[in-house]
Amino acid sequence: MRNSLCLVASVFAAIAAPAGAQVPKPAALVGDGIPAVPDELGAASRPYMEFRGAGFAGWNSADRSMLINTRFGNVSQLHTVAAPLAMRRQISFEVEPLGGRWSPSGDTLVVTKDRGGDEFYQLYTLGQGRLRLVTDGKSRNSLGSWSKDSRLVGYSSTRRNGTDTDLYVVDPRNPKSDRLVARVNGGGWNFADFAPGATRAAVINYQSITNSDPYILDVASGRLTPIGDHSKDISYGDGEFAADGTLWVTSDQGSDVLRLGTLDTRTGAFRPVGPRSRWEVEEFEISDDGRTIAFTLNEAGSSKLMLLDVASGTTREAVGLPAGQVYSLDFAPWGQLGFAMTSAKSPSDAYSLDPTNLKVTRWTQSETGGLDASANVEPELVEVKSFDGEAISGFLYRPDPRRFPGKRPLIVNIHGGPEGQSRPGFLGRNNYLINELGVAIFFPNVRGSSGYGKRFVALDNGPSLRENSVRDIGAFLTRFRTHPAIDANRLAVTGGSYGGYMCYASAIMYPDAFKGALCNVAISNFVTFLENTQSYRRDLRRVEYGDERDPAQRAKLMEISPLRRISEIRAPLFVVQGANDPRVPASEAEQIVKAVRSNGQDVWYLLGENEGHGFGKKENVDYLFWTTMMFWQRNLLAK
Repeated sequence: MRNSLCLVASVFAAIAAPAGAQVPKPAALVGDGIPAVPDELGAASRPYMEFRGAGFAGWNSADRSMLINTRFGNVSQLHTVAAPLAMRRQISFEVEPLGGRWSPSGDTLVVTKDRGGDEFYQLYTLGQGRLRLVTDGKSRNSLGSWSKDSRLVGYSSTRRNGTDTDLYVVDPRNPKSDRLVARVNGGGWNFADFAPGATRAAVINYQSITNSDPYILDVASGRLTPIGDHSKDISYGDGEFAADGTLWVTSDQGSDVLRLGTLDTRTGAFRPVGPRSRWEVEEFEISDDGRTIAFTLNEAGSSKLMLLDVASGTTREAVGLPAGQVYSLDFAPWGQLGFAMTSAKSPSDAYSLDPTNLKVTRWTQSETGGLDASANVEPELVEVKSFDGEAISGFLYRPDPRRFPGKRPLIVNIHGGPEGQSRPGFLGRNNYLINELGVAIFFPNVRGSSGYGKRFVALDNGPSLRENSVRDIGAFLTRFRTHPAIDANRLAVTGGSYGGYMCYASAIMYPDAFKGALCNVAISNFVTFLENTQSYRRDLRRVEYGDERDPAQRAKLMEISPLRRISEIRAPLFVVQGANDPRVPASEAEQIVKAVRSNGQDVWYLLGENEGHGFGKKENVDYLFWTTMMFWQRNLLAK
């Protein structure tokens, strides 16, 4: 115990006294009002900076290798893995992160890449370390799906007018084959899957998390035929054709949660398959022979991996997986199921599952900076009733009480979306806060979070209901005032994107509760946000937040905007922003920094000139973390 406390004391001293050698600030970061980072802090926390994860990106049917995404430099790149725990062979070498997907035949790899986080993704083919442009190099393009015969890729693009996501097909081996198939209205269109034969495709027009409309697209003529009654508020998630032409989907038709089932493309009738559950089916994948469907259930944030036998309708669970997340399901032609998984004790890694005996095989084992990740704490589920009796919950990570006895300071970390969900997983750099500084972290799922059904996710929609989600934070604060392990006099709040708005709003609604607020890529004024966010997503956000063109809604949006009430924030502020953010533009940060300073208050401001909606480059993320530690030490941990 004595050695542990001495280490903590030396870390505190390093943060509190930034003198002597300093950590170099990355060239693309602009710090305003932020002290230099002492070299002692960088050295003390270095192992926590050096973890990496591996995301499963599919199988190559030509050589039976896995495609994964992992980082060995500044950003994630694509690698192949030939066998379980074999070497990771890097095949892309770009300065920006990218993702990719092999053709079903394994002969062509299509990848997506943007510039500096601007999310104007282009499609390329990758071969021998070189990218070959497939799209126009200017518009925003979203990869949809490969046809099962590997001839075509379906994707959506804003190429025509910058706003509507029209539907295109291309043989990526020949970019000149690129063809506009259907002009559409709206920014939420994309291919779900091609039917066998590639003459038809299922496409989905996403309008909100509770309302998306499926269509059948005739690939030759571009004719779109609606599936079902689009006047109804129904959500469709994944869509995939089986080998026999049956269209499988996830849908909340007739239910509060997404269920797995078949969708009749002629009548629109949805037939749920498998056991009924109060939890949502979040992802599924059909085996090539059509006999087995793998799917995941989101049970209060943790994934359960299930296998459905299509003929009998029976399901089996892949037992023994840790509490965490399972995602990116993909069946190999030879029957193995690939997926990625992360938990509190492991960063994301790639695995396979044998459907015959449910044996799980690990394919990658990502580094954790030399630290023993098995020592990380598991989160506790905290459930409370909010101001109106609504049940809400979140995950609390507490430091080891043997090493850090007594009541501990707490950071409330609010997810974005707002239709996101905080789920058990690897905390990465934040494990330094818990393991070395004795700080607890709480991840709430306020109303409006996904994973709990369409009734719950809609409880914050519109300007009149928006602040009810902030009141949910108050219910958690009430719980923590009497929690035996939490020091209610040392609380702080942080969040990104919509969670950044919640960061501002929580500091306003509970001005005496928080010692500091770190708000990242945050909405500061709903009206200016809606006016300046990229046009392809503006209508999608109006459904959630309200329509600033309507005078009554505009007045309410202004009323609840943090910028209007900035003088009510008493907690010290740290504002973080990416200069290329297409979602929450940098003007949202600039106007609140200006307003805070005009009131005579100090504010730290960190701008990433080569970043978008959140920092993604390792050198920038590291520096952000170190400045964050200095901010917490000054305002939360100092006594």
